[in-house]
Formats: sequence, C-alpha cells, structure tokens
Amino acid sequence: QVQLVESGGGLVQVGGSLRLSCAVSGRTPSKYYGGWFRQAPGKEREFVAAITWSDGSTYYADLAKGRFTISRDNAKNTLFLQMSSLKPEDTAVYYCAVLDYSRGYRPVSVAHEYGYWGQGTQVTVSS
Repeated sequence: QVQLVESGGGLVQVGGSLRLSCAVSGRTPSKYYGGWFRQAPGKEREFVAAITWSDGSTYYADLAKGRFTISRDNAKNTLFLQMSSLKPEDTAVYYCAVLDYSRGYRPVSVAHEYGYWGQGTQVTVSS
C-alpha cells in the first residue's frame, strides 16, 4: 500500500507562486510515475504533470508548460509541484498520485490509470 499526503496549498495573488509537496510512504511499486492532477468545482479532474520516479523524465499538460515544474526528491520520498505566474483559473484542489507501470507503460495523463491518491490540497488564486 502507498500513502500520499499533499501540503503547501493556500491563497495566493494573481501572478504569484506556490510550491506543493507530496509525501510518499508505504510500499511503492518497483516502477512508477508520480503525478499531479487538479479539480475545480463542477469540473472533471484534469492532468497537470507527471514524472518518472526512476530517471526524472517529465510530462506536462499544455496548461502547465512554462509555468509549472514537477520534481521529486528521492532521498526524502517527496514529490513537488512548483507553480508560477498563477491565474484565477488555476484555482482548484490539487492531488498527487502514483501510477504503477511495473507490468508495462501506461498513459500518464489519464487519471483512471493511477491507483493511489492523496487527499488533495486547496489552491486559491485571487484576482
């Protein structure tokens, strides 16, 4: 079993920055991706970014390119999402997740592929 706990959310002004953290613990798969998704009220959960835990390869949704950076600290078993140039439309609950690809590669942008999820952390961007 894998446990994920997000932190770092809060209120930030338009154009500001925020760094989210996700503590990973428990029995992780031999091969996995760490991902970030977000969900605004009344909308579907959408992909933000993902990273291959082993080699650090990254994947970004168009909304994140140039503004958000995903990273991980292997020693601390922590996943990060650095967000900059924030806009009101970035307001949402942000979730971290783990996708097991021990049996083969899977599409990192599909929420259903992820087997483990954190509780979410609220990010509010004021205009």
